[in-house]
This record gives sequence, structure tokens and C-alpha cells, in this order.
Amino acid sequence: MNKCSQIYGVDISKNVFDVVDSQGNHSQFKNDGNGFKTFQKALPADALVVMEATGYYHYRLAQFLYEQSVKVSVVNPLSVKRFIQMKLSRIKTDKSDAKAICEYATVNEVPLYTARDKNQAECLQLMRLIDIYLKQSTALKNKMHGEKTLGKPSKVVYHSLNRSLKAVQKEIQILEDRLTEIVKEEQQKQLTLLKSIPGMGSKTAIMLIVLTDGFSNFEDARQLCSYTGITPTLRESGISVRGRSRITKMGNAKLRNLLFMCSFSACKHNKACREIYERIIAKGKSKKLALIAVCNKLLKQAFAIAKSGLPYEENFVSRLA
Repeated sequence: MNKCSQIYGVDISKNVFDVVDSQGNHSQFKNDGNGFKTFQKALPADALVVMEATGYYHYRLAQFLYEQSVKVSVVNPLSVKRFIQMKLSRIKTDKSDAKAICEYATVNEVPLYTARDKNQAECLQLMRLIDIYLKQSTALKNKMHGEKTLGKPSKVVYHSLNRSLKAVQKEIQILEDRLTEIVKEEQQKQLTLLKSIPGMGSKTAIMLIVLTDGFSNFEDARQLCSYTGITPTLRESGISVRGRSRITKMGNAKLRNLLFMCSFSACKHNKACREIYERIIAKGKSKKLALIAVCNKLLKQAFAIAKSGLPYEENFVSRLA
């Protein structure tokens, strides 16, 4: 239970944000600087403002309130969605969503928001744009392949696609270079430590540092594995349901894909990872399951090294991870 005199649930959209407090009072403000100031002036001294992580929309309001010394919490939208489902609510409006967020924060302990510095914020923006460009690059490649299958593709169409692909790839390289530059400025030591792990690639190490804010967002390796979405889920109930165990896939998909690619190299050059892989295969399990276990091991090694501040050592890391 959160010990605040008043809790405010906030549902944010592009142009406005709806607010419902603990007493059920509803207000609406413009999603701009003036709206932020008006809302902040109406808040009591010991207020807690809770909002969902909604990509770009929540960030400005959360930053503004934090800078005004207002207690802010940014919660996982999935947690609120599950909370609404448990209440069997059939109403879906901005006001009802704000009320649900407020009720969620009333009965659950929510983490306080910590503002990101400018470099951390820029890194996240760079990663989001890189992800968009990568999807565009894949789409262009698929389109070029599709045109080739026609037998006699239009030269104008093909060359246009090729130019677009090269332009997108150039932008990706520029953004990745900037991302690497920032991480080296802020976390050069940690980046070097992570890259000392056999099988850990540079892109994966950089993404881990950015997404975990230098591993400061997690208390243990188990939390990190859960965040990444590679922890197994059991699907058993009574005597009739015996589903195959699967990973949660609730974390960052790009990070999971990079870790999966790293797992192939780790099986060859990382002793602890190779032992896990061989042990699971020897039990008759699938190669994919074994590689996912390797991903877990890599994450645990990365966490141990980042927290200890010591470079990779085979025996040392095996004890910690």
C-alpha cells in the first residue's frame, strides 16, 4: 500500500491526459507545458501521480513532475491490464483507464520514477529509431526479393528499392555509431567487462547497458532474465493440461534476438555455456531449449561481471552465475 495522502491515476493520449484521484474526481488537461503546470498546481504536497509507460506520451509529463519534486510512478501497462481483467470491467474509456490506474496504485506497491539523464534518454531514442529502420530494411529486402521472383523486374522499381535500402542502412550505421559513442563515454569500463565474456557481442553488450541503465535497475540476475523475457513458464493444470514449457517473451524482443545469436558462439567458446548446452541435449531436449538456457547463462554472467566490476574469469563467473 502506498503511503500518500492522495493518489492520481493518469491516462495519457496524444493531445490530452485524463486524471482520476482517490476520491473518484475526474479532470482533463492538455498534453503540453501549460497543461502540465495547471495539473501540478492542483496537486497537494504529498501526492503520488501514477501513469502507464506509453512510449513517448508519458515521458514528458513524468520528467516535468519529477523536476517539480512531485512523486511519480510509471507502471507496466500489462500489469494494469491484468488488474482491469480481474475486475471483469467492460468499460473502456480514458476516464475509466485513469480510474483503474489509480485503483491499481491504491492496492499495489508501485516503484517511484527516477528521471533519466540526457545521455540515457538519447540512447533510448536512438535504439527506438534503429529498431524502426531495421524493420524498414527488412521490408525493403523482402520487396526486392519479391520483385526478383517476377522474372523480369522493373529496373526503375529495383533501383529505387536499392537506393532506399542503402539510405536506410546508412542511417542505421550513423545511429549505431552515436549510440556506441555515448555508451563508451558513460560506461566504457562496463562495456569492456561485458565484451570479455566469450560469446557476448558488442551490440548485445551495448543494448544491455542501455536498457538496464548500467545494471542499476535490477537487484539480481533473476529479475534481469524475467525482464528480458527468456524465463520459462509452466503450463500444467490438473491431469488434463500438460503443455510444453515456453519462455514468457514479455521483455525486449530485440535483446532476446541478439542474445539468441550470441548463444551459438557461446556454445563453442564459453565453457559454462557449453556445459549447459551439452547437458540439456544429452537429456534429449531440443536444441532451441538448450540455446535459451545458454541465453540465461549469458545474462547471469553479464550481471555477475557488471556488479563485481571484475573481468571474465572462467571459474570465478561460474561460481557467481
